[in-house]
Amino acid sequence: MAKRKTSLTLDAEALDHAKDLGINVSAVAEAALQKAVSEARQQQWLQDNADAFQAQSEWHEANGHPLADIMTSPGAATWKR
Repeated sequence: MAKRKTSLTLDAEALDHAKDLGINVSAVAEAALQKAVSEARQQQWLQDNADAFQAQSEWHEANGHPLADIMTSPGAATWKR
């Protein structure tokens, strides 16, 4: 993986504590950035596909679930206790 040098402005006290504890600030920042990017991509995907989810929901409301006769989860048409 290619790395690129960057500059960050961080809380001085937190940075000092991290150094005292032997915490690799670059690794922590990279992991946090990767997580933030992943979460932002997921939210963007949900927003980009919201119309399709709504259309599917409306179709299910109007027509029922196409597999309702073979579903075995609680609340399904074939669920038996």
